Amino acid sequence: MTDTVESAVTRATLLLQSSSDSAKLDAQVLLLDVLQKPRSYLFSWPEHHLSDAQQQQFDEYCQRRLNGEPVAHITGLREFWSLPLQVNPTTLIPRPDTETLVEHALGLALPTTAKVLDLGTGTGAIALALASEMPDWQITGVDRVADAVSLANTNKQRLGFTNVNFVQSNWFSHVAAQQFDLIVSNPPYIEHDDIHLSQGDVRFEPLSALVADDDGMADIKYIITQARDFLVPNGTLLIEHGYQQSTKVHSFFAQMAYTNILTVKDLADNDRVTLAQWPG
Repeated sequence: MTDTVESAVTRATLLLQSSSDSAKLDAQVLLLDVLQKPRSYLFSWPEHHLSDAQQQQFDEYCQRRLNGEPVAHITGLREFWSLPLQVNPTTLIPRPDTETLVEHALGLALPTTAKVLDLGTGTGAIALALASEMPDWQITGVDRVADAVSLANTNKQRLGFTNVNFVQSNWFSHVAAQQFDLIVSNPPYIEHDDIHLSQGDVRFEPLSALVADDDGMADIKYIITQARDFLVPNGTLLIEHGYQQSTKVHSFFAQMAYTNILTVKDLADNDRVTLAQWPG
């Protein structure tokens, strides 16, 4: 006989404890994807038995998760800023820490029809989150990886946003001579020898989107340097970085003559985002 909803979650939780810090949540998310039901179903129908096909698919999902594959890659979806985004192994999985960047971008005093550039857009998470809150902003998201641009466009179409455009570009290479009120980026900022690269979900994500030279600072420095040619006077650059990099990022912003430099902490109270203005 197949599992009930309740026993499926219980069994999978025990199975996944050795490979996940969120075993019960993983089990629930995987089961709901198999059942194609909302979360409330877990509590409303705990005695419902899975069909044979559902049991087989759930067991396969659990085995993939046991092998370390991220839940988001198994289901093909990840929620970011309450938006359901398609994900795949060509891009980073959007993380809650990055919502700190979105939150502070939305809090800036920008023109009603601000022009915004998202560098290294990946799934389009940041650009689409901003688009969802500011329908009059004109947002461009760029990524050097064609598959990432395709994925971001798929997410845009599924969500129905019309105020965002995705373009293939290696940072600023295909942005032309435009200027923006706001530039945001979650660039690669992890050092090549960081032990976390061999742990958890990041093992299944593209290294090119995670790792940077110069102790993780190479892309951050490039963006800070080049953004000066693409910001309007007093425009803002907002960059996500590692929790131990805020002093280096702050110092380089100052070295490049930016003003009003501010570092913001994430929900875990770690330095996560630094923003600054280009006086023009």
